Amino acid sequence: MRHPKAHVSRHRGEHMKIGIIGAGHIGGNLTRRLTALGHDVSVANSRGPETLSALAGETGATAVPVSEVARGAEVVVVTIPLKNVPDLPAGVFDGAAEGFTVIETGNYYPQQRDGRIAGIEDEGLTESRWTERRLGRPVVKAFNGTYAQHILDKPRPAGAPDRVALPIAGDDEGAKKTVRSLLDELGFDVVDAGGLDESWRQQPGTPVYGLAAGTAEVTAALAAASPERPAEFRG
Repeated sequence: MRHPKAHVSRHRGEHMKIGIIGAGHIGGNLTRRLTALGHDVSVANSRGPETLSALAGETGATAVPVSEVARGAEVVVVTIPLKNVPDLPAGVFDGAAEGFTVIETGNYYPQQRDGRIAGIEDEGLTESRWTERRLGRPVVKAFNGTYAQHILDKPRPAGAPDRVALPIAGDDEGAKKTVRSLLDELGFDVVDAGGLDESWRQQPGTPVYGLAAGTAEVTAALAAASPERPAEFRG
């Protein structure tokens, strides 16, 4: 019997059940790409499944309430404003597949959107560590510095000289392996930025944030990051 927290190994191209919480620019375009790749995608937002009928009709994804989005899911993507993470219902991951992986795409915009979050400002938590504590489940940070349109426009086959690399961060190696495989399938290389406590290297205002470049440039940009949060991203 597998340990209940063990991650199930996934092979590239194997179809998965994926839940997406949030249908904004990133969530919508991930829904488009993942359904096109043959994955079984459920998508939810805060306004209810009836508001997602157009996206569901376009993509073949299933629009569901947030409380049902993780049912049977092997991967759950949380792509909502950071300030809304604590408002997710208790048990949002109930019914997910054994060993499921959580990807979170969040960024902290205190002046622009989220207001001041004490855990980030006063305790010095990275944005993803703060999110992980609220979700109660290990997370992998990915797509947070990616332009949504690039999810549609930038995919390239493995080995292509212009293939874009995306940074990911997380503490669970099994989860990161799943995410690496999924990003490869989506048409991107991956650079491991380290654990969640190193994920400040890809937060807003860092050199890698918004960078569409290859593995060498992304690796250099992560190394060049400063742990001091820029003034425009402090509450």
